[in-house]
Amino acid sequence: MTQRTPRLNYDVAGATRPADDEWPSRPPGYRGFERTIGLGGGADRWHAVAEAVMTWQVKRRSGFTVTPADGGDIRARTGAGYELVARVGPLRVREPVRVVAVVDSLDRCGFAYGTLRGHPVSGEEAFIVHRTPDGRVWLTLRSLTRPADGWWGRAFPALLLAQRVYRRRYLRAPAEAR
Repeated sequence: MTQRTPRLNYDVAGATRPADDEWPSRPPGYRGFERTIGLGGGADRWHAVAEAVMTWQVKRRSGFTVTPADGGDIRARTGAGYELVARVGPLRVREPVRVVAVVDSLDRCGFAYGTLRGHPVSGEEAFIVHRTPDGRVWLTLRSLTRPADGWWGRAFPALLLAQRVYRRRYLRAPAEAR
């Protein structure tokens, strides 16, 4: 029996372009977000933050549980599915995703994941750590969001508020990387 791979619930896979320094265009119909923050400098800082990004620590330190769908390694891998679970008070919100792009070079490391059916929103999110020639380390978040189909779509305004809260957490999470 062949197991079917769940389809993404949006149509612009890879549009957050984690391998690219610039993100010049965002597809129409999506809310785009990009923010870059400085995280210090040096080789040790670079390696710690790169490892934290690639092992989902930004999401995990922000309150999510991250479980590989295949039971494999936690490290972000292109094509791999993951189940993210956010706790909101006593509620648990299940967010199925698939990694759609990975970049892992000497000065740029990160990934983008796309949402699958059942996710509260439709779109893509990228976590990218990069360093400049002077050794400074930076974290960039990029996302494309639109309402998901079904009943989650009616909750979209509240989900946008939650997204803002989590983005603030994402930007604080690398400070814990050692």
